[in-house]
Amino acid sequence: MASMVSGVGTGVFLVALVWILALVFGMILLRASGPVKLGVVPVFLLALIITLALVFFPRSPETTSPFKEMEIVDTFFIGRYVLLSVVSAVFLVALFMLLPHHCLEPVYAKPLRTH
Repeated sequence: MASMVSGVGTGVFLVALVWILALVFGMILLRASGPVKLGVVPVFLLALIITLALVFFPRSPETTSPFKEMEIVDTFFIGRYVLLSVVSAVFLVALFMLLPHHCLEPVYAKPLRTH
């Protein structure tokens, strides 16, 4: 478990990479014409098989190691979420104050004939 980023192992990144590549190749094949469009099906089946293999046959065992790793504790947990909620509330208030200003902007009529 030494190669973890934000508590997520390399397998999650591999699965995400496989599906991103499958989506890109799928979009490329869907823009083609003729029977080449049917190449999307094997691409997604291959991505599904790779995903299932990574999920059902992991490299590391599910049991934890016998030694205890140092646990990092977030002491500012509540303050961080209070700050996040205040910033979110300010953002929503600003958005809803800007929305009527944008939608209720007057549209002036132009004269039909000018002499």
